[in-house]
Amino acid sequence: MSRIGKLPVNLPAGVTVTVSPDNVVSVKGPLGTLSQKVDSDITVTVEDGAVHVTRPTNQPRHRSMHGLYRALIHNMVEGVSKGYEIKQELVGVGFKAEVKGQVLELSLGYSHDIHFMLPPEVKAEAVTEKKSNPIVTFKSIDKQLIGQVAAKLRSLRKPEPYKGKGIKFVGEQLRRKAGKSANAK
Repeated sequence: MSRIGKLPVNLPAGVTVTVSPDNVVSVKGPLGTLSQKVDSDITVTVEDGAVHVTRPTNQPRHRSMHGLYRALIHNMVEGVSKGYEIKQELVGVGFKAEVKGQVLELSLGYSHDIHFMLPPEVKAEAVTEKKSNPIVTFKSIDKQLIGQVAAKLRSLRKPEPYKGKGIKFVGEQLRRKAGKSANAK
């Protein structure tokens, strides 16, 4: 048995899960609704306030999907009940971020500003305090989507290893390199 797949997904108060005949799992909670198509071989049942995921055989394909779909359902339940939040820090002289509706306007040291369109499911907030780096906060109920948006933002200016300039996650430890030595012979 998959160690992840055999664990039941407990449903918090206010969250309901429905499984349609064509194997689409819909999770509805106080923050919104998410749905996920599940492979036809995997069985999803809702019993006693918990979701159980089972597989028909021990084939490698079924074993891998067993844990995958259980994790996806758990992420959906967590998303509609609590939501997800990712914070990123813009490290660099003159780096700026400003949110205008669903557009994130960034100044990242290039010759032009970058206008970053956000999906409608993701809300962004940019905070700039004096003597500190600008911080961009993303909030959403969809874990996969918010992670994809954060990765795309980071790819615009990855942190470099010498001074650490770039876009990094808050709390992320960067591997730093020593610069060239002045007295090397």
